[in-house]
Amino acid sequence: MSDLVIIQEEMVPGTVHLVDIHGNLNVKKQGDIILQPQPTSNPNDPLTWSRWKRVSQFAIVWVWGFFVAVAINWTGPLYGIWEEQLGVTLGQLGISVALGFLFLGVGVLVIQPTALKIGKRIVYICGTIICIVSLAVGSQATSIDSIYAFKVLVGFSASPCDSLVELSATDLFFQHERSTVIALLVLALYAGSFIGPVVAGYVVDTIGWIWCFYIQIIIYLAFFLVQLFFMEETTFRRHLDGEDLEEDIIKQIKSSELDPPKEATTDIKGALEKVTYDEELDTSGSVSKIPKQSYLKRMRLIHTDQNDVRSWLCIFYRPFFVCYFPAFVFGGIVYGSQMMWLLLVANTQLLVYGSEPYNFSAGSVGLTNLGSLAGSVLGTFYGGNFVDWLSIKLAKRNNGILEPEFRLWAMVVPTIVNACGLLAYWLPCANGKSWAYSVVLGQGALGFAMSSSGSICITYAVDSYPKLASEGIVLMLFIRNMIGMGFSFAILPWINTSGLTVTTWLMFMLSVVINGSFIVMLIFGKRIRRWTAHSYEKISNPGYGELFKT
Repeated sequence: MSDLVIIQEEMVPGTVHLVDIHGNLNVKKQGDIILQPQPTSNPNDPLTWSRWKRVSQFAIVWVWGFFVAVAINWTGPLYGIWEEQLGVTLGQLGISVALGFLFLGVGVLVIQPTALKIGKRIVYICGTIICIVSLAVGSQATSIDSIYAFKVLVGFSASPCDSLVELSATDLFFQHERSTVIALLVLALYAGSFIGPVVAGYVVDTIGWIWCFYIQIIIYLAFFLVQLFFMEETTFRRHLDGEDLEEDIIKQIKSSELDPPKEATTDIKGALEKVTYDEELDTSGSVSKIPKQSYLKRMRLIHTDQNDVRSWLCIFYRPFFVCYFPAFVFGGIVYGSQMMWLLLVANTQLLVYGSEPYNFSAGSVGLTNLGSLAGSVLGTFYGGNFVDWLSIKLAKRNNGILEPEFRLWAMVVPTIVNACGLLAYWLPCANGKSWAYSVVLGQGALGFAMSSSGSICITYAVDSYPKLASEGIVLMLFIRNMIGMGFSFAILPWINTSGLTVTTWLMFMLSVVINGSFIVMLIFGKRIRRWTAHSYEKISNPGYGELFKT
């Protein structure tokens, strides 16, 4: 299919030119990859920062996400002690977990508009402060009410890791790098969830459960200083959006098709230089005269120069408008289902490994999380680097045009691995087989599937409707946390009623249906994007849904 035939089709949300096949497009590129979005010549644009600076800022966000994941998921080894010393029940502790997920979801809705109005930097810093307060409350727990208060506060403080970190990643990296960075963020959350209980178990055995809180407080105080003096604001409003760029590319292609040059280009060196990312392509005009902000200005707590012009309330409720777009609902449900497998393992590890035939100690039970961690690391490379490579490869075969559905081909492997992992987690134990089957094959497979499928589906949804990325990420993470909250209430009664074997088979079937739904999006995804194009244009208008003008 020629480029001329392609451009005669109507523009579909999410369909973009990612590769300059012929090397003659006058846009900013890295090699033959068209940079989406296009960096400006403004020195305060994060996309114009050096690679080292962008990676270092991402590293700060990554480490923060890892530690808040630890803070909200590490308490498993304390349950037996709290039952004995505080007189609480497992049912009450299950409620505390659900409260954590509830306030993760509520926090996502609250912190997103706040960050878009006054900056992401202050929200991250406030999250750290609230987390320190929550840990201080937990360290003095004397009853279930104290534990509830701890979980409510830590859930709210951790909410930026459930939506804001993804936005920070899109601020710092281009579309062709998106799967990799989002996969790394998903790894941070799962790694914190898996490593936290392991370390906590040994701290409890050596110096006591209160020191689990004190050690985290010390870490957060140190990290607070890192945020205060080194974390920069990454919000940047772009006046040229992806569709404007796509229109410009289409015009260039159409012009070259209808009015081809009379002499073929033979200067290969010049052609190669032309497709290289050139910082000088957009240096004309007043924007190039904008000075770089000073260190003190970059380190101020509140940033409003790039803030969202809409009211806080409008930004708060807009995520629910994007329920109309199946890609976001699909992403939220698939990502949310991963919480079910995570909570299954977290709530049954002691039952599976601490009783016959294994009789592991509490510390050894915690070490089984390393199987999930190893799987998550492998899943990160698959759902990140491999999916980005696959998308570029398929775009090159498609005349340089990227369809978001290209990423979904990679869901075949996590769908199969997830289903097999659920069976391998419990069935070998039920039949008296070696614990290695459950830890290596079961937890390893689940870790791989959780980290890879989450990043694939989030990136697919964001690529499908890029102008609604902020609202879409909030909706997907809200759905995920509500699934996590509901499953926290349901998992123990479900196992007590049906038994772990029946529960495992039911969850196996759920995983096949939920993860396998990617086939529907793979087949009908572009048609759905075409059908929703008009609504996308309407809802993506910043003023849509504004009830109170500021």
